[in-house]
Amino acid sequence: MGDAPYHAHIYYSDGERSAASALRDQFTARPEILFTGQMTDRGVGPHPIPQYEVHFLGSSRDSVIAAIEASGLRALVHPLTNDDLVDHTTLAHWIGEPLELDVSVLDPPGINQGVPRFGKSDF
Repeated sequence: MGDAPYHAHIYYSDGERSAASALRDQFTARPEILFTGQMTDRGVGPHPIPQYEVHFLGSSRDSVIAAIEASGLRALVHPLTNDDLVDHTTLAHWIGEPLELDVSVLDPPGINQGVPRFGKSDF
């Protein structure tokens, strides 16, 4: 874990949007959170429902997971390695009910084009 880069994808339904927004505000205020993405009110990339990204280092993983669990929202937490597919599947940690991701849009094995955007932008 240590200082490895991590992403959390916070998912929400229409009815959960205010809770997701409140959690996003919490993350935005935390200095250890490197980037908090915009709320995307539709499926995007491999994610079939609305979500936003949070970028942080592995040393903050436990506190990020605790905040998500306290919110009651569903989320995918994963390391950011050189393999986008593995990050979103084998290395994925789900909070709440897992979603079926569209893995066909992820980078091929051994590639992760998101690494250069870590802490700067969502996909």
